[in-house]
Amino acid sequence: MLIRRQADRERLTTGLFFLLAGLLGYLIYLVFQPFLVPLGWAAVLVIVFHPAHVRLERRWGRSRAAILSTAAVALIVVVPLVIVLTAFVREAVQAAGDVQRAFAEGRLVWFERAWAWLQQRTSGAQQFDIAATAVDIARRMAAALATQAGNLLQNIALFLFNLAATLFTTFFLFRDRDAIMDGIRKALPLDEQLRERLIAQTADLVSASVVSAGVVAAVQGLLGGLAFAVLGIGAPIFWGVVMAFFCLLPFGAWIVWLPAAALLVAGGDLWRGVILAGFGLGAVSAVDNVLRPMLLSGRAGLNGLLVFVGLLGGLRVFGSLGLVLGPTLLAMGVGLLKTFTTFEPGEGERPVTSPGPSSVLPTK
Repeated sequence: MLIRRQADRERLTTGLFFLLAGLLGYLIYLVFQPFLVPLGWAAVLVIVFHPAHVRLERRWGRSRAAILSTAAVALIVVVPLVIVLTAFVREAVQAAGDVQRAFAEGRLVWFERAWAWLQQRTSGAQQFDIAATAVDIARRMAAALATQAGNLLQNIALFLFNLAATLFTTFFLFRDRDAIMDGIRKALPLDEQLRERLIAQTADLVSASVVSAGVVAAVQGLLGGLAFAVLGIGAPIFWGVVMAFFCLLPFGAWIVWLPAAALLVAGGDLWRGVILAGFGLGAVSAVDNVLRPMLLSGRAGLNGLLVFVGLLGGLRVFGSLGLVLGPTLLAMGVGLLKTFTTFEPGEGERPVTSPGPSSVLPTK
């Protein structure tokens, strides 16, 4: 009887412990919930800039290097990103208005004729008014973007709070990365060999699939936007951002610059259309063929389908942060799967190294 009472008491104590632990975990989540987006962006920025930060740390020490790295993040990423996003919203409204005016003023007669020709030969297209649909989409997009711009101005305090929290968190992640990684290592219930293999494998996939894809997309969007600006095509920043987004998907920037070049040629502006097409085929496409292999350095990235699902699924679940967080989570999942399916006991005698710049994931 005494043994039974002790067993019941132990079960009750264990149950109360897990109940309190669950309650405490939920309360901690509520405390961190307003900071989840800044924490996510800070983690991404630290991963991207970690190799440069390590070099600064060797020369300037941990705290001063963290200050310099955080300032570099603000100057290189945050300030230009705020400027680009502000211009993007403004030019998106302008681009939507341009589409409405083009159809209203009859400047796309050739397009309407081509659609009429298609309607005569396709039964499904006869009941679809492409011009009215395009105008309606443009009108809705302009209204939505104007609303978002207004919301941004109304929530400027929240935006500044998130920005300050992101930079503040970035500083501490730079400074205390060794302690953080030690905590992660202790929390992973794995053998040391398997744990280090998992960290290296995940670092490679994040670098190959997320960082390299983001750099390539940014460069292609920048070149495409510059081409639009030089050729005098409206809303160059808007179209540059759109090209960068499509570069993250399995489509590429051609889905923007090729129709734009065709529109110029069809509208009688032959030379600008030819120059844009040539620049798109030469410079913009060459970035993907030259820069991506240099960044991958022989490593295998995520499958294109997984990148596609990660981008759009992450965007839906996490908002703008999901553009980076979605593919990152999938890369971590694939890294975990590869580690457990390829690891063999006894591999630990060989040093666990990463074939590429795995320092994108801070290690001790």
